[in-house]
Amino acid sequence: MQYASGTGEREVVVSQYSLHPVEDLGLLKIDFLGLKNLTIMETARDIILKIHGITLDLDHLPLNDKKTFVLFQEGSTTGVFQLESSGMKRYLKQLKPTNINDIIAMISLYRPGPMELIPDYIAGKHKKKKIHYLAPALKPILEETYGIAVYQEQVMQIARVLAGFSYAEADMLRKAVGKKIKKLLDEQKFKLMEGMVNNGIDPVTAEQIWQFIEPFARYGFNRAHATGYAMIAYQTAWLKSHYPVEFMASILTSDQGDTDRIAFLVDECKAMSIEVLPPDINESFSTFTVVAESLTESSPRIRFGLAAIKNIGNAVVKDIIHERKANGPYKTIENFLERVKSKDLNKKTLESLIKSGALDAFGERNELLSNIETLLSFSREVTKSTALGQSSLFESSSVMLPHYLKLRPAKPSEKKERLSWEKELLGLYVTEHPFTQFETKLSGNVLRIADLPEYKERGSVAIGGVVASAKRVVTRSGESMCFANIEDSRGHVEAIVFPGTFEKTRHLLVPGIMVIIVGKVSDKDGEIKIIADEIAELTDETLPTIKSELSKKHLSSAREKENQKSVAIEISTTFSQELSQKLRSFFFRYPGRFQVYLKLLDEKSATTKRIRTRYRIDFNEAIQKQIEEIVHPFRVHIEEKTV
Repeated sequence: MQYASGTGEREVVVSQYSLHPVEDLGLLKIDFLGLKNLTIMETARDIILKIHGITLDLDHLPLNDKKTFVLFQEGSTTGVFQLESSGMKRYLKQLKPTNINDIIAMISLYRPGPMELIPDYIAGKHKKKKIHYLAPALKPILEETYGIAVYQEQVMQIARVLAGFSYAEADMLRKAVGKKIKKLLDEQKFKLMEGMVNNGIDPVTAEQIWQFIEPFARYGFNRAHATGYAMIAYQTAWLKSHYPVEFMASILTSDQGDTDRIAFLVDECKAMSIEVLPPDINESFSTFTVVAESLTESSPRIRFGLAAIKNIGNAVVKDIIHERKANGPYKTIENFLERVKSKDLNKKTLESLIKSGALDAFGERNELLSNIETLLSFSREVTKSTALGQSSLFESSSVMLPHYLKLRPAKPSEKKERLSWEKELLGLYVTEHPFTQFETKLSGNVLRIADLPEYKERGSVAIGGVVASAKRVVTRSGESMCFANIEDSRGHVEAIVFPGTFEKTRHLLVPGIMVIIVGKVSDKDGEIKIIADEIAELTDETLPTIKSELSKKHLSSAREKENQKSVAIEISTTFSQELSQKLRSFFFRYPGRFQVYLKLLDEKSATTKRIRTRYRIDFNEAIQKQIEEIVHPFRVHIEEKTV
């Protein structure tokens, strides 16, 4: 045990022992958990209060809210505490929870060990299996969890009801089971068996009940703990279902330092028909901001915060927002430069504001950048005049201003350049990923990076994307090789480029260049990577040749076979906007390899029009069932060949 001096007069005791020795010393071990989800909910509440004037009491929400349980049942739980893993989403869609107890049970069961009991729990919920109890007295204890012992409290209740244990004795059994203390567990087995026999349960059944309880030592969960977690899960799900834009803004703010996570959440926003846009000088605050006016529109907006822009200090952000709140939106670039008198509004700051798109309302980015010295000179003159106590340059003159600050014309920036600036200054591509323009054109020729785990044992594959980073290393033999991070619109992967390939392609492994990589998938150490055999630069000019070459290669027979399949969804030509939105959201949520076609049925003329969409989705029996629920009474099926 160590003793460390505190900052005050008292000393702080710091233990390096594990829980059992600490308890033997007569000390109490307590775990304190810090959950950022509590901050996310608090931020969401603040946003809702500012926009809607509503003060939410999340501790007293109705626990039977229909919209919240629809969200659970659809597995739309990205951002929902404890429930956002792909496996959990899959089980939620199978379970279709209808009450808070289902959520408590799923949180308890979704762990190594008890996870194997989830199918039984789901079968019990939907009455697809007959539940058998070893003794009639077990029914009221286990009925709620469909005959499965899920919680430590259930074990305690079994001991009290069937073996006559006191509360203290039942807690000792809980401790033996929960802490997996073998000596204590053996003692408790004898005591429990004896108690059950004394209560009229025959020894064979008593032994069976013990065998039923014993595996609990591997996975027993405290229901009170699971209930606390389930309440946070429910509260976050309630916020997402009732205030989706405000909730997503708060979770984006919470994760704003993690660019991979932000990219993932931006995709989730797209699936929810929420636009996430670059920062704007008149709409953004310091963190991710809900544009209040957009909440009444079909596509609500969230803006990146000004503080998220690299090279922008908190002081200048604070000055920009304070001035805007005090005197209204900025009207022109001149108006902005006159009103923001921060000493931190220097060349680097102004360049970053322009490149990130924050000043798009005042002019084309390249034009503003080309005139940056003029803008800075103007800003200095304004500051100097103010310091000398002179009247504003703009006083009673809206006509002479443009003549004073005249910008030289410049060639507009290209899309590729603007996206590059977004990546540089915001950490990710916001308005569009550069690879998006090629995804449809290369459909059937390359895999999405997110699909690579399914191809780790299937020979050569092809992927496409942007080189995000590249690190050259020297091998023991003195040769150069490279580790490059490649990303497409929905994922990223490390490409390992060995010396032979690197020697021929090193000029392509530069951040910002678009490439096609042919190679083999590796999952060494459990991490998916691609070992590059061939690398080619992808441009509009090289695209036809690349497509031709990829078509000739035998990349993966399984993939080639699957690319002959597509998903055909039949709907009426009179389908609603709401149905269209539901389908788009679903396609975003389940990206995959199967091309989606719509078969539009004109019921008056009995004719069919077949339309190829820009979506490729995953497809299995469960997904088919979900789509059919959306388009009911029409049908969904696989077509063997695309045309």
